[in-house]
Amino acid sequence: MAFTRATGKHRRPSRLTRTTANVAGVAALTTTGVIGGLAAPALAADEASVEKTGLTQAISVRDSLAASIDAQAAAQQQAADDAAAAKKAEEAAKKKAAEAKRKAEAEAKAKAEKEREAKERAAREAERKRLNTYVSPITGSYISTGYQTGGAMWSSGSHSGVDFHAASGTTVHAVGSGTVVEAGWGGAYGNNVVIQMNDGTYTQYGHMSSLSVTVGQAVTPGQQIGLSGSTGNSTGPHLHFEARTGPDYGSDIDPVAYLRSHGVNV
Repeated sequence: MAFTRATGKHRRPSRLTRTTANVAGVAALTTTGVIGGLAAPALAADEASVEKTGLTQAISVRDSLAASIDAQAAAQQQAADDAAAAKKAEEAAKKKAAEAKRKAEAEAKAKAEKEREAKERAAREAERKRLNTYVSPITGSYISTGYQTGGAMWSSGSHSGVDFHAASGTTVHAVGSGTVVEAGWGGAYGNNVVIQMNDGTYTQYGHMSSLSVTVGQAVTPGQQIGLSGSTGNSTGPHLHFEARTGPDYGSDIDPVAYLRSHGVNV
């Protein structure tokens, strides 16, 4: 049974019909050679589309690569900046440490210098005190004959000094700082020493068995100047001690008062 289309009013071909016709038309055009002329623009259009698509891809790759390179360069620059900052911080820390060390060394040096000066001052003060100190001429002894004791033994009729009890060979000390102005035989005093003291007074030591100093020698408190004995006008071993205002006999003053005025307990 055959189907027929009704005549009359024309209707738009269906999509299937259009497609079939197009295919038929293309086939015909191919047969007649017209397709060659028509295909060239179409192919060119297709190639342009392909080329355009490839260019976009190339640009996209290039942009991506450039972004990657920029990111890498930025990272490297950041790393370099961080390294420079770290180095700068390290140098600043080293400089600060060096400055702190220098300051500490300077403070330690100043402190040591102050301590040294303080020790020197203390030593000088101790030496000054020592040089201004007076001691007994015989350690641990006592006075056996007092000052101005009367008797025929003394040409003046009285004792011009005091006698300290001392066995022969006992160390005799300078009672203070001074300079020896006489050292040798002194007649009735036997072997004797006269010292000009730093305060301008004089002290005299008699009847010694031997002497340990010479004229012009400086002496200090407690320094040995000889050994006790019984030389000269003496009845036995002892030390005759005088305090004087001058170097010669006859200028004597009370030796006990003299020693006590300088802090010596006799």
